Amino acid sequence: MPDMIFHIALHDDWHAAQQTGEYTTSTLGRTLDEEGFIHASHRHQVTEVIRRHYRGLRSPLYLLVIDPDRVEAEIREEPVPGTDETYPHIYGPLNVDAVTEAIDLSAGQAPT
Repeated sequence: MPDMIFHIALHDDWHAAQQTGEYTTSTLGRTLDEEGFIHASHRHQVTEVIRRHYRGLRSPLYLLVIDPDRVEAEIREEPVPGTDETYPHIYGPLNVDAVTEAIDLSAGQAPT
């Protein structure tokens, strides 16, 4: 089994993707077209990403668990300015069938 990658999604964005079959939100307030890729993270990076970018947000959030072997777009492991780590970036729409689970973060669940 491959190491899963993760993406934090707003409820409305994830719901829309389920209707179209493709997820195209890069990050909070930015689309794939605007950013050029979809931000993702590794398991150990999820908590910090939520703290840094989503703290205090009132909209329901989902943690998308993504099987990288099922992603149709290219995934690149790239450095992020201001950190010593690399993050996975998805260079194209995320096909929803690559998402193995959508964890409702408002329910207090966290990745295991």
